[in-house]
Amino acid sequence: MSKNGLTYADSGVDIDAGNALIERIKPAAKKTDRPGTMAGLGGFGALFDLKAAGYDDPVLVAATDGVGTKLKIAIETGIVDDVGVDLVAMCVNDLVCQGAEPLFFLDYFATGKLDLDQATAVIEGIARGCALSGCALIGGETAEMPGMYAGKDFDLAGFSVGAMERGRTLPEGVVEGDMLIGLVSDGVHSNGYSLVRKIVEVSGLDWTAPCPWGDGTLGDALLAPTRLYVKPALEAIRAGGVHGLAHITGGGLTENLPRVLPDGLGASIDLESWTLPPVFRWLVREGGIETGELLKTFNAGVGMVLVVDQDRAPDQIARLQKAGETVIGLGQVVVGDGVTYFGNLG
Repeated sequence: MSKNGLTYADSGVDIDAGNALIERIKPAAKKTDRPGTMAGLGGFGALFDLKAAGYDDPVLVAATDGVGTKLKIAIETGIVDDVGVDLVAMCVNDLVCQGAEPLFFLDYFATGKLDLDQATAVIEGIARGCALSGCALIGGETAEMPGMYAGKDFDLAGFSVGAMERGRTLPEGVVEGDMLIGLVSDGVHSNGYSLVRKIVEVSGLDWTAPCPWGDGTLGDALLAPTRLYVKPALEAIRAGGVHGLAHITGGGLTENLPRVLPDGLGASIDLESWTLPPVFRWLVREGGIETGELLKTFNAGVGMVLVVDQDRAPDQIARLQKAGETVIGLGQVVVGDGVTYFGNLG
């Protein structure tokens, strides 16, 4: 008796759907082309020309990240359009902290069964984030793995490479008296969502409930995409006087600011220099979160901090405001260790 002629599709993997996805996303990827881009999607590897990008003696900087459990909210609500922006932001906002210009991006999308509409929306979001960062989407991988992911579950990872001219690496030159300039966040961004989801569970609300602090649903509000700081940050760096940048992600201000400060120097932060955004006030109230926990779990309304020469700070504040950023004078670099807070966070 002959055995059945099984195919890859019988095991749950649809190669034709994968090929269809590549064709769907090619126009979005094409819109991210920039100087240095050499080829479109579909090859075994992605090419990029550093010389064509304008670099003479470049140092490469690489970053990788994901979106964390924020993905669970996107999957459960079906609102996946902006998680691709989150993915890009988590990588390129890190790169710029080293003084690097993000050049290109690759993504990894894994799911149990490929849903073309869902995957297209996610990757178009990635392309949108790349375009807003001046970063080319030049490749990626779509993995269909039956048995690994249930239903419409999927996972995302991102990889970005940037460059700077040799000798321009940040942080560099941080001294006592440097000003700490904060740039506001657009909400929770992409960190702390395991706690966010726990608080929502305790509150008794679901994702379709009206947002307690604004318009739309709770799910919509919590899926607000991570703010992209690349272009204004690069403009500030090129103008001079920026000694360091800290992307405020997991660990909050408490853990991320010390990463850009040399031994013997700390940060003094005035908690009364900004007002806690409504989403964080709701999380604090519903979860009974103490201030210390808030400041080391969430960005608390500050998504990026620039460490700036005291004399250059006024010009840099004006430049950042002109670029569309809301700027906070957080405090300054002091002799000491870690982050010291004073005042009350309101």
